[in-house]
Amino acid sequence: MNFAMWAQALRTIPRVSKAEWDRLDVISRWLIASRSAVLVMTFISAAIAGILAFAAGLFDLRLWLLVTLGLVMAHATNNLLNDVTDSLRGVDRGNYFRSRYGPQPIEHGLLTMREMLVYAAITGLAALAAGIYLVWATGWPTLLLLALGAFFVLFYTFPLEYVGLGEPAVLVVWGPLMVGGGYYVIAGAWSWNVVLASLPYALGVTTVIFGKHIDKIPADREKGIYTLPVLLGERLSRGAAISMMALQYAFVLYLVLTGFFTPVMLLVLLALPMFRDVLKVYLKPRPEEVPQDPRLAALWPLWFVNFAFVHNRRFGVLFLCGLILEALLRGVL
Repeated sequence: MNFAMWAQALRTIPRVSKAEWDRLDVISRWLIASRSAVLVMTFISAAIAGILAFAAGLFDLRLWLLVTLGLVMAHATNNLLNDVTDSLRGVDRGNYFRSRYGPQPIEHGLLTMREMLVYAAITGLAALAAGIYLVWATGWPTLLLLALGAFFVLFYTFPLEYVGLGEPAVLVVWGPLMVGGGYYVIAGAWSWNVVLASLPYALGVTTVIFGKHIDKIPADREKGIYTLPVLLGERLSRGAAISMMALQYAFVLYLVLTGFFTPVMLLVLLALPMFRDVLKVYLKPRPEEVPQDPRLAALWPLWFVNFAFVHNRRFGVLFLCGLILEALLRGVL
């Protein structure tokens, strides 16, 4: 067991050679192949649902653990199927962008297509098993949530991402579906306020995928992949990303003013200095040359996604801390 690699794979997406890969244990391989470092975004959405259920006095640890397991495994399955689909369609063949944010297991010779499908099948079955149990434990309405989740897992990469619907799908999945649906399964009640409360973080996740797709506009256009940034163009897409970041704060302010959140949630305003720095980047076109900063040069040709990710991470941590503090102040814990 390579615990050091497990920890590394949960923080970043390691780039490994075939010789290094062959020495890894199966868990390390799964963590790298499923891009487990980005699964934290799904865990945060599940945590938000759990904390809101706890604050309402409706928390069930068993159901929350199963919701979290199901969501994380579903996200991992999507990542694996994403690489399978893009490999079959030739999208990742010699793709400079894809190799920059982690190895493509099939294209880089780390896994065969059959092995990748086995990884996806086992991961998907784990997600499905959690979902089926939750349907049995909480009732048939949960089946609709399970069906919606399965739809996005199977069809996000193709056709949704190819026709400009991938980014809206991310907003729906990481907000209303994961947080709103997760809250329903855990608490046994639907809440539109919870759906609204899901949007600040879901918008942040959407800016990350938006930033990545802005970076990939020329490559995606060449491959016939019409993401929303390809359809809008770089300038409008940069403006849309800025607007979504601003809306993260606006939704929190609205929920404080309406009384759903207490003023302690204004803790997220501590992320504004980061937003200011990211804003400066997004107001300018993407550089045409490799940046001089070694840290950014190491990630090139990714650019806008890097800044969206660090802002979302800062905002997300503060958002979670605010929710926990709010529950403490309300005497729930």
